Amino acid sequence: MFESIDQLGRKHRLENPPKRIVSLVPSQTELLHYLGLKQAVVGITKFCVHPTEWFKTKPKIGGTKNVNIDAVKALQPDIIIANKEENVKEQIEALEAIAPVWVSDINNLEDALAMIEAVGKITNTTPKTEKLIEEVVTRFNQLKTPNHKLKTCYLIWRKPYMTVGGDTYINNMLQYAGFENVFANEKRYPTIIIEQLTKANCNLLFLSSEPYPFKQTHILELQAAMPNTKILLVDGEMFSWYGSRLLEAATYFKTLQKTIHLDKR
Repeated sequence: MFESIDQLGRKHRLENPPKRIVSLVPSQTELLHYLGLKQAVVGITKFCVHPTEWFKTKPKIGGTKNVNIDAVKALQPDIIIANKEENVKEQIEALEAIAPVWVSDINNLEDALAMIEAVGKITNTTPKTEKLIEEVVTRFNQLKTPNHKLKTCYLIWRKPYMTVGGDTYINNMLQYAGFENVFANEKRYPTIIIEQLTKANCNLLFLSSEPYPFKQTHILELQAAMPNTKILLVDGEMFSWYGSRLLEAATYFKTLQKTIHLDKR
């Protein structure tokens, strides 16, 4: 018996390790690949771009917000891996008529590590997840937090501009990376205007590569309105993907600190 409690507190039991898995979350799809579950994963979303081989060859079941229920049913999964924020509640409920739906709910590093551990249990890959968790913890423990934290805003969207509040996974990653989120008192993903950044004395503005694909032209656009703020493009996957991508995140944050000259060692 393979048993795991998902992050909504629901217990899932499988008689055998799943042989047919559908993943509705890009970050968790990448984790399943890391765990060596190539044969078991039979369906992914159109946003599951890593690994490239899977993106090119695995059947697609729509997007994270518009899952094709019939396509999932046709794949006859043993289990479906989803996420509370990424996926739509009503669709998750509809999918439960097809197979057990294991749902993650991730707002910080601790949640991410708990998710990895639980996925290891339900997929019978615990030795690999234990090693992954140990390595991630080691790398984050080695990440030094600067004494001086720049007041920072992290933009995820344009027209309207949207940022991240203090109850998000991205905010937690900003904290680990050594940056002070000027919108930490807000909830989830508030819409903002540039004047708010000026009033907040924002020293640093990050433009994420996802979900909105910010480019160099957007730096020029914003720099004209914020001449005293340092503006950088950042890799959104490092700040928002909570699976095996965590292995790379701490090193990326350290490099980012050096780019901004926060790491004086």
